Parts: sequence; structure tokens; C-alpha cells
Amino acid sequence: MIVPHLRCSLQGSFVALPTPFRNGEIDYAAFQTLIEWHVAEKTDGLVIAGTTGEAATLTDNERRGLFDAAVACARGRLPIVAGVGTNCTRTTIEMAKGAVSAGVAALLVVTPYYNRPSQRGLALHYGAVAEAVTKPIVLYNVPSRTGVDLQPETVSEVGERYPHVVAVKEALASTERVKRLVGETPCAVLCGEDGMIADFMSLGAVGVIGVVNNVVPGKVRELVRLAVPEGGNHVRAAMLVEELAPLVKDLFIETNPVPVKAALAAMKKCGDEVRLPLAPLADANRQKLEATLRACKLI
Repeated sequence: MIVPHLRCSLQGSFVALPTPFRNGEIDYAAFQTLIEWHVAEKTDGLVIAGTTGEAATLTDNERRGLFDAAVACARGRLPIVAGVGTNCTRTTIEMAKGAVSAGVAALLVVTPYYNRPSQRGLALHYGAVAEAVTKPIVLYNVPSRTGVDLQPETVSEVGERYPHVVAVKEALASTERVKRLVGETPCAVLCGEDGMIADFMSLGAVGVIGVVNNVVPGKVRELVRLAVPEGGNHVRAAMLVEELAPLVKDLFIETNPVPVKAALAAMKKCGDEVRLPLAPLADANRQKLEATLRACKLI
């Protein structure tokens, strides 16, 4: 059992959902199929239009359409978290307001990419977003993608000023970072690195926003509940980590979400089409990924 966090109700296994495409357009039928599958699998929540959702190549109207469709399809059966972050504070605020109007449960706001703001700039950016909306906000730190590292001191500053900044998705694969976030900030921690789920949970994280749970939602849901410091089952958690390791490795054999879309296509869940500048999975990597999926009895 995950110990409830004082300010964050977003706990457990949250899936960073890909955006299915067909002939260059959003495939809403496949999108709804994915949501229904996760409802059936008892996934704890979905993140729409995040990194895995190819947010960087979605138009503003497409993002809003996805938020509307996700909320309508979910019908309150699981929370929808909207990825609204951009590298422009004004645009992020506009996107956040649109997501709130759509009825999402919370907002995921990535650190502005390309601009490379200072920690002070990050604090001002997140403060401006928090001033504009009252929905729960999850900060998102992914230095490998954005070129900037959101420091615990900045998380603490923003979290202490705005109680509806409820969590940080931390994609830095560092146990020391997790310890600091858990111990020094008022925000909950959500794991953003699939290979570190058990480590994060053992140190006090409340869940994961992940990629691997796209293909094995039940096992990840189980893992986050068993890897907690107290009341879990560390033997079973270790077994799950070992089972998931080949999948985690191959789902990042090329840039996310290219491999996970290929995996879902092999599992007959949606197509594998991605938008340029991403390219389809290379043939050799596709063969390796599909061999892993067969070994895991997923295809």
C-alpha cells in the first residue's frame, strides 16, 4: 500500500500515453481503445500529450482535442493529467487554461526546453502558471530532453508558495535526488525513469509516470504497491523488476515513443506511426523488440 501524501492524490501507476496517428492525423478510435484498455487493467491514471504523446509536434488544437477526448472517454473512471508545458510561459498558461476547461484532473508542466532558463527563471515560470490556474500541478524535470535541471531548492520554493503544486515527476536517475526531493520539499515525487521505479518507491515516491506500463500495466501497478518501504513485498518487487528489465531496455532502444508505439502495434493496440522528425523503428531494432515481447508472452 502506498502511504497517502498530504497534498498529492496522484499516486500509483500513471501511464504516459502515446498519441496514435493514422495518415498524419490523430487516430481517435485507437486513442479511445487504449484508454478503455487501461481502465480495464485498473491503471491509476493517464498522462495525455506528454513526452510519450509527442507533444512537441502536436498543434495547440490537437492537444486540446486530445484533452477533450480523454476526459470524455474516461468518464471519471481514472484521472486524466494533461501535458501542457511548452518553452513559452504565455503559451503554457493558455494550454493550462484550456486543459482545465476540458475537465482534466491535473496538469503536467515540463521545464521550458531550448531557452535554458536559470533556476530563478524556472521559479518565475512555474509561479506564473500556478497563479493562472488552481488545478493540481505536477512539475516535470527531464534534463536529457530540455537542457535544464530543476533543482530541489526550486521545487521547494514553488511548492511552498503554491499548495496546488502537488508533485514533481523526476526523470533524473539519481537516488540522491529522490532523497532530497522527498526529504526537503513539500511536493510528492513521481518516478520518471522506468528503470528506477522500485528504487524511487523504496525512497518515498508515491508513483510513476511511465512508458513500460503502456505494455504491462498490471505488473507496473503491482510493482509500485510492493516496492514501498513498509508494508510491501520486496521479494516479489525484485522479481517484477527482473521481469520488466528487458522490456524497459528495449522500449528505449531508440528515442521514446518510437519503440513503445512499435510494441503496441505488435500487440494490436494501435498503429506505430510517428511524426517527423521522429522516424519509424529500424528493422533490426524492431526484430529485437518483438523478440523481447514474445519472450514476455505479450505477442
